[in-house]
Parts: sequence; C-alpha cells; structure tokens
Amino acid sequence: MPDFRSHCPTPADAANAAELTLSADESHHLVVVNRARRGAPVVAFDGHGREWICELARDSKTAALLKVISTRQAAPLPCRITLAQALPKGPSMDAIVRKATEIGAARIVPLESERTQVHLDTGREDKKTVRWRIAALEAAKQCGNPWLPEILPVQNATAFMRESAKAHAAAHATALAANAARAIAHAAAHTAAHDAALAADAARATAHAHAAGAATDDAAGAATNDADARGLRLIASLHDGARTLKTVLADYRAAHDGRPPRDALWLIGPEGDFSPAEMREADAAGIIPVTLGPLVLRCETAATYALSILSYELQTP
Repeated sequence: MPDFRSHCPTPADAANAAELTLSADESHHLVVVNRARRGAPVVAFDGHGREWICELARDSKTAALLKVISTRQAAPLPCRITLAQALPKGPSMDAIVRKATEIGAARIVPLESERTQVHLDTGREDKKTVRWRIAALEAAKQCGNPWLPEILPVQNATAFMRESAKAHAAAHATALAANAARAIAHAAAHTAAHDAALAADAARATAHAHAAGAATDDAAGAATNDADARGLRLIASLHDGARTLKTVLADYRAAHDGRPPRDALWLIGPEGDFSPAEMREADAAGIIPVTLGPLVLRCETAATYALSILSYELQTP
C-alpha cells in the first residue's frame, strides 16, 4: 500500500475521473504534514468504498492535484455492524470512534443513558460530532479502510432501543409479505406448468413440469431464506443471564440455514453499565444480552473487544 492516503468526496464522474483536486485541509495534510512531493504515489478514497490509485501531479499546499492511474470499488465487509455507544467520560469516545473505524464498523450511534455522565447541549453536540468524524477519517487513512462509518447525532438510549424494536418488527413484516408474494408466484408457476403439461406430450411435459417446479422451488426457497436473514441485535451486559457470543451466533446460524447475519447491532454501556431499567427495555425490544467475560472492562476496551470478536466470528468460516 502506498505511504499516502487522502480523502476525496466522490466527483461527478467518479468512474472516469482523470484528475482529482483535494480540499485545502487534505492538501495541507498530504503536502505539509506528510511531506508528499510531485510524483509520489497516493491512494484517494471517497469513504464509500471507491479508491483511486494516483500520482501527485501538483504538490500545492491548498489545492493538491492527483493524476488518476486506475480506480477500484472495494467490497463491503460481509456484515454491516452498528456500534451504539453510551457516551463515556473524557476523550474516550474519540478513541472508540478510531478503533471502530479500524475494525470496520459501518455506523456509530452515540447514546445518552441513565448513567451517562456526559450530557451535551446542541452546540457542544455539533462540535463533538464534527470531531468524531475527523477521528474516523484519520483512522481510515491510517488503516486503509475505504469505508467511513456513518456517525449519527446523540440519541437517548431507551428511545433508540424502542426504535430498534420497531425497525426490526417492520423488517420482519416486510420479509413475511415478500415471502407470501413469492409463494403466490410459486403456485402460479406450478399452475402454468400443469396447464402446459395437459396440452403437450405427456412424458416430455411431465419432465418439463418437474424441472420447472424444482427450479421454482429452489428459487423460492433461496428467496425465503434471504428474506429471513435479518439482523442480530446485541447488548453487552454484566447482569446475570447474559450469554456468550459463540452460543448466540450458533443459535442464529441454526435458525437461518447456517448463514451469518448481514447486519448486527452492538450496544455498549457507559461507566457502570446500563441500568436495570435499560436492560429491561433491551429485553422487551428483543436485544440479546451478551457477556464480554468475567472482568469489568473500561468503556473503550469493551467497545473494541465487542467489535473485534464479532467481526472475527462473522469473517471466519
């Protein structure tokens, strides 16, 4: 990987871009901080998986120009992971955002919970969000991640859990409706095949109907399983009854024909963990309590550990 990476918002004709002009901030970082000079190899990325392999054509401190040599679109990670993190004290959230970006989290949701000691007014929240996005960008440059996580505004933890439950129920209802529509189409296909069989040679039509029916069965089954592949929602817990991640994932795979989830949500509490009332809300929302081991971890350690083990398990056959 080249030594230099720069962020560049997606241009109008991204696939055919011949040159890219960096912003003043990115130009300063590349030319002044990293001391890149004309002819140096640079990888530019847009934060949405697209990368341009470039050469520095103009080493301007305010408007560096990159000559595009080739472009590529990176595949996303197999599971879209959301970290919902209760705000910790001090600068720990900056570190959590950096580590989450390095591990490949797709979305970060800061939460205010009952035991959160940091409460932000609108002005401070906006400044913090900008700061976290800068931290994510710095981490993406450092680790080579072409995907920048979406960082949402601060939300109330209980409200977030309830909205998560509504979204999960809506996705389930959509999947059931899609499955019903496919079942109707499947039945119609069988009827058409049967009518064709009556009008054609019996042996050939029968074979054709069996083949068409088998193909339709396979397609309908695959579509049904695909619709059932919903997300996994977890909450790190110090309370009794929390399960291990391995058992939760094993149960999920057993219920989904051996396939892992496409989306996963991790809720991580503040200092002192989520309150008993919040844990009851999580349970009512269908969010599964998962233990991170027998030791009490700091917030930033818990977030990094939780994301790491989940990402590893989902990327390991």
